[in-house]
Amino acid sequence: MTSKMKKLTLLFAILIVSISYAQTAQDSITFDPQKQLNAAQRLLSGNYGKAVTVGAYGEITYNQPEAQNGEMDVQRLVLLFGYKFNDKTQFVTEVELEHVEEVFVEQAFVNYAIAPNVSLRGGLMLVPMGIVNEFHEPTTFNGVERPAVDNVIIPTTWREIGVGVTGRFNEISLGYQAYVFNGFKSTFDDNGGISGYLKGSNGLRGGRQKAIKSTVDSPTLSTKFDYYGIPGLRLGLAGYFGKTQAADEVEDIDGANIGISMIGLDARYAYQRFTARGQFIHASLSDTEAYNNLTGGDLGSALQGWYLEGAYNLLPQEKQQRLFAFLRYEQYDTHAKTDGTLPRNDAYNRKDITTGLSYHIAPGVVLKGDYQFRDNAVSGADVSNRLNFGIGVWF
Repeated sequence: MTSKMKKLTLLFAILIVSISYAQTAQDSITFDPQKQLNAAQRLLSGNYGKAVTVGAYGEITYNQPEAQNGEMDVQRLVLLFGYKFNDKTQFVTEVELEHVEEVFVEQAFVNYAIAPNVSLRGGLMLVPMGIVNEFHEPTTFNGVERPAVDNVIIPTTWREIGVGVTGRFNEISLGYQAYVFNGFKSTFDDNGGISGYLKGSNGLRGGRQKAIKSTVDSPTLSTKFDYYGIPGLRLGLAGYFGKTQAADEVEDIDGANIGISMIGLDARYAYQRFTARGQFIHASLSDTEAYNNLTGGDLGSALQGWYLEGAYNLLPQEKQQRLFAFLRYEQYDTHAKTDGTLPRNDAYNRKDITTGLSYHIAPGVVLKGDYQFRDNAVSGADVSNRLNFGIGVWF
C-alpha cells in the first residue's frame, strides 16, 4: 500500500470514529420505500395552498483513485421550482449546474390532475427506469457516487421530452407511469463521414438528447409499474421500447438507427434498522452490426447490469439521526452480447464492490465515505480501487 493510500485510510478511520461519537441535534428522518418521494414529487405534493415552491439539492465529492491524484468537485447543484396554477394544474422545473461550469434543465413539465388516480404530464421528464434515475437526490442513496449500473447501463440522469399519464390505485397498491418520448440520437454527418453517438464502453449514454434541440422521427414508449402492497417493500417493473433518432441527412442510410428494448426490475425494502435494495436491467439492441459498420463503432447488441445492496443503521432505533453502514455488489457488462464479427471486450464486463458509511446528521443533510474495489474480466486487469468522500444536501 502506498504512503498516500495509508494516509487516506487513516483519514477514513478518523472520519468513522468522529461521526460515531458526534452529538448533533436530532431530527426525524423517514426511511420508508413505500412513501419515498423524489424532488419533483415532493414539489407536486407539498405546495398545496402556495403559489410558488422553491427547493434545491446538491453534492460535493472527493474521489481518490489508488496511486493517482484525487479530484474534488461540486458535482451538481440543482435548483427546484414549482408553481401551482390551480387545484389541478402545476408546473415543476429543475435547473442543474454541473461542475460549476455547465447548466442544464433537468426537468420542466406541466402536471394536470384529471382524476384522483390519473394525471397528464407533458414536457421534459425523467424516464422511469430503475431506482436512481428517478430518485437521485444525494440523501436518497448510499455511496458517494451513484451505482455504476445507473450510469453505464441506465444513462442517469436520463430525461427527454414527452407526454403521458401517471397515477396510483391505492386500493390495489399499484402506481403506474406511461410516456411517449423522443429517443436517443444515434448518428450524424461528420464532414462527409458518418459518426455515431453510441459506443461500447458506455452503451446509450452518449445518445441522450437532454432536450437540446432534440430531433425526433419515431417516438419511443416508456412505462413503469410500482407495487407497494407488502409492508416495507416496493417493487418496480419498467420497460422502454423504440428506435434511435438519426440526423436528417443520414436518416435513410442503412445502419443509421438501432432498435432498443430495455426491461428493468427493482426492489427496495426496509425493516426497522435494516434496508436493502437491488435492481436488474437488460437492454437488447438490434441492427448494431450495420451501425458499427457505418460508424466504425463497437456498440454491443446487449447491455446488462445488476446490483444488490444491504445497509444497517448503527445508531439505536429511537435516535432520529441515522448512521448506515452499507455494502453493495454490482456487475455490469456493455458487451453482454455482440453481433457480427465484433468481439466481446472483456474490459466492458465490470464488477464493483462498494462499502462505507452514510451519516444523516439532519433531514436533508448527509456525510458519506466509502471504498470501492473495482475490477473487470480482463485477465490481470489493473483497475484502480477508489476512496470517496462526499457531502449531500436536499431541501
